[in-house]
Amino acid sequence: MVKITIVGRVIDGLPLAQGPRYVNEENDNFLCYKQQGEFILKEISRGALIPSMMTIRIDHHSLNYLIGNGACFMTLCDSSYPRKLAFHYLQDLQKEFERLDNSLVEKITRPYSFVKFDGVIGSIRKQYIDTRTQANLSKLNANRKKDLEIITEHISEILQRKRNSEISERLPATTPRTASPVWGSPLLEVIALKWTPITTIVAVAAILLWASLVLTDNFII
Repeated sequence: MVKITIVGRVIDGLPLAQGPRYVNEENDNFLCYKQQGEFILKEISRGALIPSMMTIRIDHHSLNYLIGNGACFMTLCDSSYPRKLAFHYLQDLQKEFERLDNSLVEKITRPYSFVKFDGVIGSIRKQYIDTRTQANLSKLNANRKKDLEIITEHISEILQRKRNSEISERLPATTPRTASPVWGSPLLEVIALKWTPITTIVAVAAILLWASLVLTDNFII
């Protein structure tokens, strides 16, 4: 059964419209699922979820989304609800959305303020409540051999990637220490070759002079 439907804008992750509530808030935790849907929408807007069609496992439900025409269409269904039918539902929503004036959609600034499309969602959803209707059976049986090849992930995997990303962003950027260009320069090599022998000779002469002075003092005593 289709329980939650959200239509959002991809560019900024703003939820534009939603269907009526079809979950029991005590048993199915409607607010939690809605927040997870909004989280997925934000992940899509920042490019963390690339596939244009995807199924995300959440508890005993599946959240399916479809991206097209700058919008994301997502729905939360029971895990037993046919995924193929869920994507037919999303495709119907997309077709209706494409008929709208894009400039009107771009002007929306408040979440879920596009109430005009809420009615469209409710109307199309009624067609997908009963999976045994002739129309829905025909959709399920059409191209039966060609199953939908859609990436499936669990919400926990996406949350973990999000946490890892946030941790890496908080870590200070460490840059490798580079050696001073002076120490590796050809000029320094020339200086070393030229002055090392002279320095050695001076040091040896100083040691010999010191030794002769010490010996002379001893003989005088």
